[in-house]
Amino acid sequence: MAEQIYQQALLRLEQAAEYSKAAPETVERLKRPKRILEVSVPVRMDDGSERVFTGFRVQHDNTRGPAKGGIRYHHTVHLDEVKALAFWMSFKCACVGIPFGGGKGGVIVDPRKLSMLEIERLSRRYIREIAPIIGPDTDVPAPDVYTNARIMAWMMDEYSALAGQPTPAVITGKPVSRGGSIGRDDATARGGFYIIGELADRRGWKASEVRIAIQGFGNAGQQFAKLASGAGYRIVAVSDSSGAIHCEKGFDVDALIKSKDKSGKVTDHSEGDKIDADKLLELDVEILVPAALEGVITKDNASNIKAKTVLELANGPTTPEADEILADADTLVIPDILANAGGVTVSYFEWTQNKSSYYWNKERVHDELKTIMTREFSAVHDLKEDRGITMRTAAYTHALDRLADAHEATGTRSDF
Repeated sequence: MAEQIYQQALLRLEQAAEYSKAAPETVERLKRPKRILEVSVPVRMDDGSERVFTGFRVQHDNTRGPAKGGIRYHHTVHLDEVKALAFWMSFKCACVGIPFGGGKGGVIVDPRKLSMLEIERLSRRYIREIAPIIGPDTDVPAPDVYTNARIMAWMMDEYSALAGQPTPAVITGKPVSRGGSIGRDDATARGGFYIIGELADRRGWKASEVRIAIQGFGNAGQQFAKLASGAGYRIVAVSDSSGAIHCEKGFDVDALIKSKDKSGKVTDHSEGDKIDADKLLELDVEILVPAALEGVITKDNASNIKAKTVLELANGPTTPEADEILADADTLVIPDILANAGGVTVSYFEWTQNKSSYYWNKERVHDELKTIMTREFSAVHDLKEDRGITMRTAAYTHALDRLADAHEATGTRSDF
């Protein structure tokens, strides 16, 4: 799967190019990352031994601004995966109109097998190894899978030590006490929630009649469940690595989160029935929210999906083959580069606040995020309707047009 993921990402570009004003030269440039760095990350373990981990940082494009993208710690991290994620970040930032390019980082490691001190040593050493190519005006990392605000604080602290001065704008997703933005904790979910609100207005939905299944109950899944249930939507199924549970009348989301926090497993919750995790995707619900890893909706299960709206809070959860099946079934897929862009948008707010040393209150963060998410959803939806294409192709076309404006203003032209 990892070997195929970058080719799948490029397929999205080729589909969008058919509808975009981008010059062929621009499309060719965007097929290749600007820079790939592979590093060795030696770490002194608690028992005195040394292990050497492999890390990556990929900068896909920086034409519209500094590269931007998370750092993930996972034993399955693969260079093609990191390249694809960096590619998606270029298009995600362009889709919502924020002045960043695309980047991504990763370390091949299972952090669950490391102590907290070992993770800190790993994080600090990794940032030292990639320090020559990152910076507030060149490449701004952030958290991703199995990294968090504390790890970002370690990384910012390490970079600042190398720079000889406090440099909070080099990393986003930090604790508020270390220059992080209020409102960053639920930004990914909140951005998706604002999109659902806009779609509900267009379709005349009554929230209490809308059932939602969430595949993945980490931060994004939990926060989306809280926001949606607070607005009256019924969260009828959730899953994590332990399995899935289903409750047709809707879960008490606060109780479910407490249960998950206590045991680490949604399947230990007393409410609802256990179901096969794969079956959650096929439940009879109005909205399906994949909020875990990529590649979970495939040609093998897409035809069984009953939800008529799929909100991709995860990166790359739907394969191109599955997209075709869902499109034929008239299922509206709100693609990742739009649906989960709330996270990078509030990261942009954090970077802006760090650069200016002027910090916003929660109301301003939420208002600014809602303005951007609803504006860009409307633009993509209108493009979809005008061109008769899918939401994904419309989102990529919308982003590619912006990338083309930037590339072609600085030299790439179709009439050379």
